[in-house]
Order: sequence, then C-alpha cells, then structure tokens
Amino acid sequence: MKNHPAMQTDYSVLDEALEILKPYGPEFRGGLSNHAPMASEALCALGRADVVIEWVNEYRKHLQPRPTPHDRIARADWRAALGDQARVADWMAFFGEEIEERGWQEVLKLWVPRFAPGLIAAATHGAIRTGHAARGLAHGDTPARRYELAQGLGYWAATFTRLPEHEAGAGTAALRPSQAISRVTIFPMDQRHNFGLITEALSQLDSFAPFADAANLVDTAGDPSEFISDLTATFARAYLANAKNVLGAIVFIHSMTGPSALRPVLPYLPPDATALALRYAWQAAAALFCTYGIRPAPEGEIEAGGIDREELIDRAVECGDEHAIKFTEVCLREHALNPRPEYLAAARHATGVLKQ
Repeated sequence: MKNHPAMQTDYSVLDEALEILKPYGPEFRGGLSNHAPMASEALCALGRADVVIEWVNEYRKHLQPRPTPHDRIARADWRAALGDQARVADWMAFFGEEIEERGWQEVLKLWVPRFAPGLIAAATHGAIRTGHAARGLAHGDTPARRYELAQGLGYWAATFTRLPEHEAGAGTAALRPSQAISRVTIFPMDQRHNFGLITEALSQLDSFAPFADAANLVDTAGDPSEFISDLTATFARAYLANAKNVLGAIVFIHSMTGPSALRPVLPYLPPDATALALRYAWQAAAALFCTYGIRPAPEGEIEAGGIDREELIDRAVECGDEHAIKFTEVCLREHALNPRPEYLAAARHATGVLKQ
C-alpha cells in the first residue's frame, strides 16, 4: 500500500478542480457523461485531495467545451423545457439564477421532488452529479460549488425522462428492495439489442409491459436511510452476480451510485418528497437490472475477508477509472452505515475489472 494522508475528508482542492473544469460541458463523445466533477468530489470525500488536480488534468483531455445558453427559461413555463437536452445550457443558467436568488438549500427542496420521477435521467447521472454537488456545498458554501450544483440540476432537467409505471394502487406490494428484486422480470435475452449507450438500452422498457409494475413493488414509508441501505446492499449483490465485464460493471455501478446520491439531498427534502425520491431510486435500479441483468442476486453470505478501507481507496486511485473512484466511495459510505461485506467485495471487484 502506498503512503498517503490519513483517511478523512479533505475538500481543500475541490474549488480549484471545479474551476479547472468550468469550461467543459456535461457530456462528450456523443453522450458519455462528464464524470470529472463527481469523481473530484468523491476523491475529496475519500481524503485523497492529493491526487485530485493531477487526475482532473488528465481526464479533461477528453472533454468537450461547455455549450452556450441561448434562450432564458422562465419560472412560469419551465415544464416546456423539461427533458429538452438541446437546452442544457439554458437549464444550467436557470439554476445559476435560482441558487443565487433562493439559496441552494431551498432550490434542492423545491426542485429535487420535481425531478425525482426522472431519476433515471442520463442513466442516473443528473441525480448523481446533483448529490455530489450538494455534499460539496454541505462542506463549504462557495461560488464554485454553487455553480457546480447548477450544472448538476441543469443536466438532470435537460435529460429528464420517465420510465413506464402503473399508478400506485391495489397492485402495490409494499416490499423491501431486497424482497422486491426477485419480482422484477428480466428483459428476455433473445429480445435485447446492442446499444452504444445505457440510455438507449433503457428505452426498450417503454414496450416491455412487465416493467411498469416495478415501481409499485416497494414500501418507502419507513426510515429513508434504512431503505437506501437495503437498496444498495441488494444491488451490491446484483453487481457481484452480473458485472462480468466492463459494461456489466458500469451498468450495475449505477444501480448503486444513483440511489446513494439521494443521501446528501435528503436533509433538505420534506417527508413526502423523500418517499417519492426513494420510489424512483428503486425504480431506476430495477430498470438497470431488468435491462442488463443476467442472473438474480446471489443468496447466502458474501465473502470479503481481509479487505479494508485504506486498501480499497488505494486500489481506486491506482485504477484511475472515474467509475471505480465514485463506486468505491459509495461502497465505503454505505458500508459505514450498514457494514455488510458485499459492499467491500463489489468495490474490490470494480477496481479490478475497470483498471486502465
């Protein structure tokens, strides 16, 4: 193991990293999400501020310029622009104004419930970027971090899309995610097509009738932290069962990082909005499982002996992959709240399969 500072959060370089990344847009290479702001914040949360700037300078070589706003979005007619990716820069400018006028906490309280039904947007990257930005702001309110929150919310708004669902009613099953996953019908292998982007593959669910039942399988009325813990532990096991190659690893990483991104924003949401967000966090994870799953999550105990936090952080940094960094941070964050071995086993696996 390499020597490095004690494992604790260190946000001393986050603003510098965000300023370096300011000229770049939310996507590149025809629809890939820009992970640099998210991974930078994750490295700070892992106590590895020492590697952030070098990592950012290497990653940004692949990025494309940030688009320019054209038409102002008015508060009264925001719905007309929702889900219009061509207006992503307009949305980011809109949230820049919203945050300065209302304050970032009030913006989260108002807008996360509006966007929660589209948590799957951009394969959950809008929600993930928002979550990382919110946590950065909780560690220190700065212009760079407020700007980053505007980017995350703007990206979520521009890519907003909903998955098919039946209205909650008599068919609601009221299960925990760990119970509900066995009731999710996996998209038939012989009907799957090859797609370049996760979002394209998810579009198959629009014509796959069994998936519309998925959102109603779970009960979100209890403790939200316990719900997220059960959900992420369930999908850590699904990851271990299905992440057999790079694509599988990336897909099932998002089945955990998407839902876990809600944790930093939950303190700003009222109870009814929290329950709504949890419903769609589950639905998003279930959609990824339905679309890409090959086998159900394994039963029984997961073996993860001899893995510790410092080793996993070192492995993520040495791997260098943005997904491995973010996933390791999420697995360690979730493990701290719910010390189950599947989190550690999943993180160790990801740093191996995604190693550059």
